[in-house]
Amino acid sequence: MKVATNMHERRRAEMYACGAWKDMIITDYLDRAVAATPHKTALVGYRVQAGDRTVLTYGELNQRVTRMAAGLAALGVGPGDVVSCQLPNWWQMNALFLACVRIGAVINPLMPIFREHELRFMLAHARSRVLVIPQTFRHFDHRQMIQGLRGELPNLAHVLVVEGDGEQSFERVLLERAWETECDTGRLFAERRPSPDDVVQVIYTSGTTGKPKGVMHTCNTLLSHIRPFCERHGLSEGEGILMPSPLAHQLGFLYGLMTPVYLGASVILQDVWNPLFAVQIIAEERPGLTLGSTPFLADLVEVATEHHQQLSSLKTFISAGAPIPGALVEKAASLLDTRIVSAWGMTENGAVTTTRPEDPMHMAVISDGLALPYMEVKVVGEEGQELPANQEGDLLVRGSSQFVGYLNQPELYNVDAEGWFPTGDIARMSADGYIRITGRSKDIVIRGGENIPVVDVENMLYKHPAIKSVALVGAPDPRLGERLCAYVTLHDGTAQPLTLKDLTDYLLEQQLTRQYLPEYLEVMDELPRTPSGKIQKFKLREMAKELFLDRKIHA
Repeated sequence: MKVATNMHERRRAEMYACGAWKDMIITDYLDRAVAATPHKTALVGYRVQAGDRTVLTYGELNQRVTRMAAGLAALGVGPGDVVSCQLPNWWQMNALFLACVRIGAVINPLMPIFREHELRFMLAHARSRVLVIPQTFRHFDHRQMIQGLRGELPNLAHVLVVEGDGEQSFERVLLERAWETECDTGRLFAERRPSPDDVVQVIYTSGTTGKPKGVMHTCNTLLSHIRPFCERHGLSEGEGILMPSPLAHQLGFLYGLMTPVYLGASVILQDVWNPLFAVQIIAEERPGLTLGSTPFLADLVEVATEHHQQLSSLKTFISAGAPIPGALVEKAASLLDTRIVSAWGMTENGAVTTTRPEDPMHMAVISDGLALPYMEVKVVGEEGQELPANQEGDLLVRGSSQFVGYLNQPELYNVDAEGWFPTGDIARMSADGYIRITGRSKDIVIRGGENIPVVDVENMLYKHPAIKSVALVGAPDPRLGERLCAYVTLHDGTAQPLTLKDLTDYLLEQQLTRQYLPEYLEVMDELPRTPSGKIQKFKLREMAKELFLDRKIHA
């Protein structure tokens, strides 16, 4: 099945002409690494709760990729078919993506925190042919959850369970049978080789319309970001990359899954975040780079006083997802031999801007960086006019790593004729091109680097029998960036007071992901509104700012 995109010939021609896009796909870099250094460590996987460690060389990784790719093809997965996976940071995720590319299939990574509410929509919308899940992760039974959804997913032909048993066992179906001996894999992979402009990834992002959107990327859009990113930060095949951020998030996918293969470097995966366990990993594996949202950095800094020497190999921490508090950077500078780099981006583009290694440390506090090569940003006013330096306005972006559309929703591809994409962020730009995100026009809250789909959660709360009106906003938090606050009014005659537990219990009954639950509730007589009746969320955000100061929300 060919996946329809919003790709235009003009953009393709321009990107090839400027050298941003090349005739390469990610498995070309895997082949290069296998040929050059087959015995080099490609991946080290730590499973915190299981207490085990898996090591794969490039040769071993390629063998598993080959077998899995041939096995998927034998299961009926064809070019353009979607293979979804709800996996933690386990080696199976890395291998599954590469296997999909080998046969022209599309990977659809799903966050392990998603539950029935999110998966019911995403798996149906993507028309997923195969789903790979863990049996259990963090004491949650994923297999049981999916069994309850199968009847609603007519396109889902196969569910494969890592460490499962019986006919659904991932190991039994894809690894124990020597699929590569039952077909000519060289011919199969040559026939199925995707174009660099074919979709290889669909990843869902929380929007403002109440439902997630499936962002589509090609090898060209993804690799045209990775190349200049690695060049700016001096990354090479000798780099060890620690990846504790979820591989199912674009940050983890780009830098924990694709970048190591592109470089021929080693990646160290940690499946459950625990800062003391991360200290042990860093001491053992000696990575030079890690990436994550602000909470990862804050937690590492907290343990650095007693473990400074064990963290000495970590030379660069690239932080994205929320502004980095100045006090945190100062503390990190005093406790770690690590340069802090700030970055800004989105699922639709990957990282668009970053500070540079040669920039003064304080730039990571006051700025979200400078656009990478092949990317452009501009700040515009209400009439679309480009604004002078240091004036706030809407942030627009265009360039090589821009996505190629939303799956099955071409009408939502809000890119103008010149290629500019409205990010939904408010920003200002300095005279030398550094941007600073100052707010959002999009109605989202970002908690720990994860977008909360505010409109979707509000729509669920409007169905609560006691709630008349509701508005969700973020309260600033020094560790997580924001915490979700609910402001509601109740129907006349509501007998019982509404508590935060009532609210969260109701949302859990609706099968909402726990990470999307409000952490503060205030029942009001009236919500602030404009004369036309629109809720004035900016006033609620001002109220929410006081919550942390008043200790009504605790860090």
